[in-house]
Order: sequence, then C-alpha cells, then structure tokens
Amino acid sequence: MTGRDLTRDTIRDVRDVRDVRAPGLAALAGLLADETRAGCLLALLDGRAWTAGELARHAGVAASTLSEHLGKLVAGGLLAEERQGRHRYVRLADTRVAQLVEDLAAQVAPDPARRPRTLRAANAGSAMARGRTCYDHLAGHLGIVVTDALTARGLLTAAGLSERPASPPRQTPPRRTPPRRTPPRPAPQERATGFVLTEAGLRWFEGSGIALDRATRRPLARACLDWTERRPHLAGAAGAALCRHVLDAGWCVRIGSERAVKVTTTGERALGELLGIEPGALR
Repeated sequence: MTGRDLTRDTIRDVRDVRDVRAPGLAALAGLLADETRAGCLLALLDGRAWTAGELARHAGVAASTLSEHLGKLVAGGLLAEERQGRHRYVRLADTRVAQLVEDLAAQVAPDPARRPRTLRAANAGSAMARGRTCYDHLAGHLGIVVTDALTARGLLTAAGLSERPASPPRQTPPRRTPPRRTPPRPAPQERATGFVLTEAGLRWFEGSGIALDRATRRPLARACLDWTERRPHLAGAAGAALCRHVLDAGWCVRIGSERAVKVTTTGERALGELLGIEPGALR
C-alpha cells in the first residue's frame, strides 16, 4: 500500500466517524452570521408577526435585499411564513428558536463605546432596559423584580436547590443552633432548566387565575439570562403565562414600536398584593 493510499484511507476513516450534526450546525451558524439576518431575528423576539416591509425598514435595507435574507431564514427553519393578500408575514418558527436567539444574544456584552445617536434612541433604550417582553415573557428590570419576588416567596427556586442537601454525620448539635431551612420542594414534573416552580408556586399560579399549560413539552420554568441586567429572569411556560396575564389584565402595556412595556397603576397595585412588590421597584 502506497503512502497516497494510506492517506486516502485515513481521510475516509475520519469522514466515517465525524459527527453527522456538524454540517447542520455549520449551516445554522451561517444563517446567524449576517448582521441583517441577526437584526431581523432580534426584532422578532417581540413575539409578533412582522411584514417584510416592516423588517426592511427596521434593518435599513431594500425590500428586495431583505426578501432574499428572509427566504434563507425560512428555508433554514428559523422563521415561519404566512401570507395574507399581498402581504407577507414572518415570525419566529417556535419557542426553541426564540430561546436560541435569546441565549446567543445574552452572550454579547453591550458596547459602552456605542452610545445612542439621538435622544429618541436613548429613551427607547432606557424603556427597553426598564421593562420589555423577551419573545413571550417579561424581561429587563421588570422581569428581574418579578423573578426575585417569586423566589423570595418560595414560589420559584434555582434548579440547583431542587435536591435536598446530603445529611451530615449524626452528632449532637450545639445549643441555640437555628434549625436548617429546607428548600421549597419543586413540582415533581419539573426538569432542571435553571429555575423550577415549587408546589407552592403551582398553587400560586392557580390561585391567581394564571393558567399554566401543564401538557406542553416546554419546561414550566426556565432561566433566561437578561442581556441588560446580566441576571436570569423567568422564562418557560410559567413565564409566558405570567406575561400574557399581565398584558391581558392591563397590568402592563406596550410602549413605543419595539418590545418595551411599562407597569400601569393597576399593575402596581395587583403585583403589590400578589407578590409584595413595592410600586417604586417597578418604575
């Protein structure tokens, strides 16, 4: 066997054992590795359907250019398309795509050197930081405050606390030692996704009239890293149900043309009664 034959056999062996997912992952990375396409995906994190014209104006490109980009995103399974008359609407394909975009965007640290060019842009950025929707759940300062309140009341806990600590060796405890607090018990059907709802949390959602979809394959609770607060807020089915409820009940309203939301006076009162949140913390 010649050296050339040996090299061919080696290359063939490597091709046989390489991960079959590699081409698909490379193709997905290629879809995301374009600023215009990335901007469209981030805009669609508001959970709504946009027309191609709206996205073109948002991205600052010609309609024909954007149409080519949208075609690639639809073919790649990242966007779903629907047509109504002459209008072409697109939205994120599903919650998994939203989670992917959220998680990747959270890894990009804001550039302090890039300041808003206009007062309008500065105000929009401040509003987004105070409160916004992150696909279908609350984010920004508002999302963190609500998540902290749920955690403080034992309705939500970190996934790492879902297991009871190992029992220490048996010994006589010193006097006046306060009893160890047992972490809230997570709901039995929960999976480790950063956050878990406790049994008390499930009762709280039911008692508050916030319907949870218990049949979904989506985790009830999931931690989503907030790109402005740099801390996780509540996502998953519970986060979506809570966001939908506060918008439907008028506790929060959308402001501006992006994802920003603000808490209303009714919302301040309701969240204060349900979670003990001070009105000043929501502004």
